[in-house]
Amino acid sequence: MAVVKVIEIISESDKGWEEAAQEGIANTSSTVRNIQAAYVKEMQAKVENGKISKYRVNLQISFLVEGTDIEK
Repeated sequence: MAVVKVIEIISESDKGWEEAAQEGIANTSSTVRNIQAAYVKEMQAKVENGKISKYRVNLQISFLVEGTDIEK
């Protein structure tokens, strides 16, 4: 039986939403193994002086709990 856990993180970048998501997954994967999927729950932008200064994403990251298996 497979057991998948979901955690939620917030990540930010000054270059774009895609980079914010990539960085969030990369940083999370340094401490969480078996990441299976990421769902972008929400996107936000911080604005300074009329321009976007930071791109933020809320990610729900799903990972397989060790010792369980997903049928393909």
